[in-house]
Amino acid sequence: MKTKITELLGIEYPVIQGGMAWVAEHRLAAAVSNAGGLGLIGAASAPPEIVREEIRKCKQLTDKPFGVNVMLLNPNADEVADIVIEEGVKVVTTGAGSPAKYMKKWKEAGVKVIPVVASVAMAKMMERAGADAVVAEGMESGGHIGSITTMALLPQVVDAVEIPVIAAGGIGDGRGIAATFMLGAQAVQMGTRFLVAKEAIVHENYKAAVIKAKDIDSAVTGMSTGHPVRSIKNRMTKQYLKLEQSGADFMELEKLTLGSLRNAVMDGDVVNGTVMAGQIAGLVKKEQTCAEIIQELMAEAGALLGRE
Repeated sequence: MKTKITELLGIEYPVIQGGMAWVAEHRLAAAVSNAGGLGLIGAASAPPEIVREEIRKCKQLTDKPFGVNVMLLNPNADEVADIVIEEGVKVVTTGAGSPAKYMKKWKEAGVKVIPVVASVAMAKMMERAGADAVVAEGMESGGHIGSITTMALLPQVVDAVEIPVIAAGGIGDGRGIAATFMLGAQAVQMGTRFLVAKEAIVHENYKAAVIKAKDIDSAVTGMSTGHPVRSIKNRMTKQYLKLEQSGADFMELEKLTLGSLRNAVMDGDVVNGTVMAGQIAGLVKKEQTCAEIIQELMAEAGALLGRE
């Protein structure tokens, strides 16, 4: 399935795996890239040398294009931005801020820069800064979210910018891909579906929580702090929301979530951990390899779009 994004990134299918903290490491990224999509290593707040190591390990597992997701709020973002260049990574996605300060050196090094945006204004700003494409991410997604749904945000971003737009948030199968293409997307970015990939290092408890989840099983915490996060309901989200409703301050709420994503992903604490997942978790029914996921997605989308 050829699109402006597959041509831009040199990939076979217009599917990008989300740069999820603690989840998006070299094995998952390489498996997605080997299956014809674009795998991402999530730098999150990892120490710079760990990011370098992850990039090198990924190169040992794939000769296909892969990228790094750089969280711009990370105190180490400057170093990670340089490591991307030094290690010859050709694609970067960014979140939590503007990558404008790195744009010149990334472009000179031939890096394709794709910021994640949650509004039309941010998309236009990123285009002016020199972005090659943007990911328009709706609030249905897991983890840190904006305030507009994918179906409302995506066509408005497509109309507002000349660069290609990638859709994210609430896409779990080929029907979702076809729908976003109808709205003008040139590719999709998916996180929740890849949480249960066989190659994902995610703890079995976490995978089981995603597979068991129903349509109404996600909660958004942190609305009052200005940092809303979507995850699967559990004891922690109930406690957090109760505290939030009682007017607890940011520091008190932070204590509840400190290290909680790692605890869920690595140790399988799905009771008190943060089980980040999008609203489409109810569509995810089984564990599959990345190749099986991508082949299934493309077969469904291709049939609907008449591109079999």
